[in-house]
Amino acid sequence: MSSTLAHTAIIGAAAGAAAALLVNALTKPPTKRNRPSLEPVKATKAGPAGGHYSQAMKNGGEVFISGLLPVAPDGTKNMGPIEDQVKVVLNNLGAILKESGSSPEKLISVRVYLANFSHENWAAFNKLYNEFVGEHKPARAVVPVPELHHGFLLEVEAIAAL
Repeated sequence: MSSTLAHTAIIGAAAGAAAALLVNALTKPPTKRNRPSLEPVKATKAGPAGGHYSQAMKNGGEVFISGLLPVAPDGTKNMGPIEDQVKVVLNNLGAILKESGSSPEKLISVRVYLANFSHENWAAFNKLYNEFVGEHKPARAVVPVPELHHGFLLEVEAIAAL
């Protein structure tokens, strides 16, 4: 076999082996070794998840907290004024953070959905939220919405470091 032919055969074999490895890596199911380390969080001192989802999921060094509504740990829906609903939601957030091994000081991002947006509702939420997070200022978005499940006035979701 000439050296050019041998060289071409070696390159072809290497390319075929690389293609086989790539196809294998892309088509085989994830193994425990390369799968994300997802861990659901269930905080009994927070309102229960109301559907097919977890209160939160831990992955790596973060916890991703589902949208929290003003529902007490026993499942009671708080339909009171905004201040009462905010207190229940922040209590739920604190309980989930604690259960996951985090705290308000480790919040990375918070998204707040406010129904019936008004200056009064915003001020009431912001006052209690500021007390909850203290001097820490995580990234935050506030989204005015026309309405929320069951007529609630707010829903809060968050991401925190562990």
